[in-house]
Amino acid sequence: MTPGIRREPGPDLEAIGDDEVLAARIHAEIEHDGPITFARFMELVLYDPERGYYRSGADRPGRAGDFLTAPEAHPIFGATLSRAAADAWDRLGRPSAFVLREMGAGTGSLAIAMLDALAAEHPELATVIRYEPIELDPGRTERISTRLQAAGHGQRLAAAHEHVDATAANAFVIANEVLDALPTHRLVKRGDSLREVLVGSDGGMFVDVEAEPSSPDLAERLVADGVSLVDGQRAEVCLELEGWVAGVASGMERGVVLVIDYGYPATELYDPSRRREGTLRAYLRHRVHDDPYAHVGRQDLTAHVDVTAVEQAMVDVGLQHLGTTTQSAFLVSLGIEDRLRAVQSDPATTIEAYLELRSSLVRMLDPAAMGRFRVIAGARRWPRSDSRGAHEAPPLAGLPARTT
Repeated sequence: MTPGIRREPGPDLEAIGDDEVLAARIHAEIEHDGPITFARFMELVLYDPERGYYRSGADRPGRAGDFLTAPEAHPIFGATLSRAAADAWDRLGRPSAFVLREMGAGTGSLAIAMLDALAAEHPELATVIRYEPIELDPGRTERISTRLQAAGHGQRLAAAHEHVDATAANAFVIANEVLDALPTHRLVKRGDSLREVLVGSDGGMFVDVEAEPSSPDLAERLVADGVSLVDGQRAEVCLELEGWVAGVASGMERGVVLVIDYGYPATELYDPSRRREGTLRAYLRHRVHDDPYAHVGRQDLTAHVDVTAVEQAMVDVGLQHLGTTTQSAFLVSLGIEDRLRAVQSDPATTIEAYLELRSSLVRMLDPAAMGRFRVIAGARRWPRSDSRGAHEAPPLAGLPARTT
């Protein structure tokens, strides 16, 4: 158990069980090829095209799902973020074509809240913006489209033929709680040796199997981060971060990439005292537990994001790192408290609606909850404050000014 994190009782294993078909497939692969990396296990249980957790027709985030993200908690989150999108559009010269691309769009709640706010507060942008949801499951994309139509934003949904041309020109790309679910490798330090924790099969059960690291990139990431694990320390390393960032950046000629997720700079993420057991967690029905081998295909698996690696990946693909801050600081700088006061003073606001909003806002800003999430921004062809390029580029709305 990680110090400072409260653990709720685990779910009822007998009531929920595994996806037996998916579990059998994974056991068969291990029996045929030998132990697999945890990254491969995570890829299968979350993203298998037929049985994976995120390929299911069920909406995973939300009060009726397994976890609650900020956009699902209340529309004020998306409404507040819309100011950053509007600021990006303005600083890029108010282009006549602008794409709002959401990675891992989920249920579309974030998009609807942002588009509602833009329509009310930035009508000039609302007339040119096109929304592009990026989801693995086509059925989920269709449901998002239906929700946007019902919310009056059908005309803002980017058609398939618009995606490449529009996104390559000008875009605001947002990924909220996406990187934490990328497949990750597990490591453990044994004396002076770095070992990888693979997934084996034993009597119909998945078990940990320690072996030599499957790739030299694992140790090289730790070196690049300036991290040295101590004896017995466990850790996760996601080697897909660089590819993910490169993929997002490759489709953008000008614009901003905004990543919001729970994570820490490398020196904090791999702190041997605070996170000696790593950060891998499973989520099911709003409860968190530590068994990644339970409920195969029916629970979410996540690991905290290496903020240092994301920042470096942005620079490596030619993006300018605009800054990193906490979600709490970001939302406050964007005026979320003013939005709360506006709702409070509106005669049409019921006490129930206000209390729900206030409760959601507390969670979004609480440094012990979502408030500690990191907001990482990168940009391509971001304008400088001086045509000669002599001064630091102005920050995106919500981010602190850079001093170096």
